[in-house]
Amino acid sequence: MSASGKCRSLAGWTLSALLFGLLAPLTQAADQQVPLASAWNDEEGFDCRVLKDREAPQGASQWFERSMWANHCFIFQARAVRISNDGVRTLALSHDVQDGIEREVARFLDGPALILERRGRIGRGGWANVQSDTPASPTAIMSHLEEFYRLRIDGEERVAGRNAVRLDIEPLDAMRYGHRLWLDHATALPLKQVLLDSSGRELETFQVTELQRPRLYDGQVQLDELREPPPDPWRAGWLPPGYVPQPVATRSSVHDDAVGHRLFSDGLSTLSVFVEPLDGDGPALAPGMHRLGISYAAVRHLELGGQPMQLVAMGELPPQVLLRIVEQIVWLPQEGPNEAAQGASG
Repeated sequence: MSASGKCRSLAGWTLSALLFGLLAPLTQAADQQVPLASAWNDEEGFDCRVLKDREAPQGASQWFERSMWANHCFIFQARAVRISNDGVRTLALSHDVQDGIEREVARFLDGPALILERRGRIGRGGWANVQSDTPASPTAIMSHLEEFYRLRIDGEERVAGRNAVRLDIEPLDAMRYGHRLWLDHATALPLKQVLLDSSGRELETFQVTELQRPRLYDGQVQLDELREPPPDPWRAGWLPPGYVPQPVATRSSVHDDAVGHRLFSDGLSTLSVFVEPLDGDGPALAPGMHRLGISYAAVRHLELGGQPMQLVAMGELPPQVLLRIVEQIVWLPQEGPNEAAQGASG
């Protein structure tokens, strides 16, 4: 695999997470509302109809929770702009649900032609676990989000011609970035997001400029299947607190079978870890830190199990955090797949 090919794939995963991985209205009297965390089950999925006519959330965490479910349940088309140190890009976005399966498309309207598409279900909060249930991803995120971020409502503004609630999301440590979110008051769909670095400087703005006729899906959105952890003989020896393995298929046409890829998230930010053999036939990334748009990639070369390997940790995190991650990837061929898949956090 070429270095440029790897960079394109890493940047693509990051952008896909930004567009699709984030974040809705709604009901009867408050004492009659079904808690969103109770509105799903393994067999039927999440019932989007619980969002219909639901009263507006009262607090920041309730707004954020509803937005995550709304992102799965509302059918819409939109236009948006993405502003970062790479310049300004305009996009056409769409989200549809058919027979409980989601389809999301992001099409760039200027610059290099690029279309990102995802078909799937609501994700899970971890790998299959025989000792406990594996919740839907939004429920898992809400169970620990406020351990690592402070969420507060900072008034209402107008975005894309719609009333929006602004959420300020401040990290409680130096191992993650801050966010500002503007959620549509009528649907809780995200209309605008600003990513802030450790000093509060804006790294990226993603803003919807037109949201076209959003409507609630009248049915259940299915949950993803339970997945077993991969049998990779390596794991992350250290991760920032709150980052947990994401049970997603990480093979793609860009990477061959020799490339191991794991995804981790704290609910707001995502990082990827890649491990691949260095065979000497193709170019490798230089060890050290690389800048990829608003993301960084920390690269390390070493010998694992008698094989020269390239290790890459990449994501929208402070660079010193990525360096620590890549420096503490460990080779443990004696571990079973469940142990190797979990990684370490703390």
